[in-house]
Amino acid sequence: MKHLYIRLAAIMALLMAVAHPSKAQVLPDAYFNIDWQLGMPATNDFADKTSGWGMNFEGGYFLTDAITIGGFLSYQTNFKSFPRETLTLSDGSALTTSQKHALFQLPFGVAGRYNWFKQSIFQPYVGMKLGASYAQISSYYYVYKQYTDTWGFYLQPEVGVSIFPRPDMRFGFHAAFYYSYATNQGDLLTYSLDGISNFGLRFGVSF
Repeated sequence: MKHLYIRLAAIMALLMAVAHPSKAQVLPDAYFNIDWQLGMPATNDFADKTSGWGMNFEGGYFLTDAITIGGFLSYQTNFKSFPRETLTLSDGSALTTSQKHALFQLPFGVAGRYNWFKQSIFQPYVGMKLGASYAQISSYYYVYKQYTDTWGFYLQPEVGVSIFPRPDMRFGFHAAFYYSYATNQGDLLTYSLDGISNFGLRFGVSF
């Protein structure tokens, strides 16, 4: 995980360099966001702790001054620790252990936005993301890891704002609030997952 974040930081630095104001007009009708993501599970008790282990990458094209269409890829990991307990498994055996649960989500797909004030410093928007969601539900105990991979449909409405101190340069900051729902289902040990919903915040750069 540490190496993953180092690589992502390097990618972000590279993209920020590419998006330097002197080059901001290379793609005048496109936008890109790179965000740190804070995820807050809504109805999931498998791994329900708020976590900042997430990022979002998004890009799109202005069809008009108001409407954009593009694509996105994000990821989020949430955790939950369980004290030592005895679990009765489906085969009749018992397992006594403490656990740490991890829920990793990787949604990707199509992103659409309706934007206001394209030429202003503050450029608010409402958006919708649709696509697929890969999720891995994992339990760590002793030196073991058990996990289940699942796929589902992903839906995510969002409200946000891009802030450009100099709109003519097209390089600034981004903030958003979102709700997401995925249809992923899975079973692990004595736990069941039936859908994944989250509230979240994103903060990053926009160019």
